[in-house]
Amino acid sequence: MPRADRTLDRMRANPRGWRIASLEAVAAAHGVNVRKPGGSHVVFEHPGVAEAVSVPARRPIKPVYVRRFVAFIEAVRASHE
Repeated sequence: MPRADRTLDRMRANPRGWRIASLEAVAAAHGVNVRKPGGSHVVFEHPGVAEAVSVPARRPIKPVYVRRFVAFIEAVRASHE
């Protein structure tokens, strides 16, 4: 199992205490575009998924944002199938 998949499984099991760098690493492994528009958020987007996910870059990231990110990555995976 690739490292990004293991990290994603750990995020799914425990959405607390993650940093933006971990989310960016998982996103890069799944071909997701990462935008940092200059504000306090990081935006994850993929052409196969209609909605982008915006995550505050503060740490630690609140669990609700990690759960949204995990759901977004699962949608990206489903778009590749």
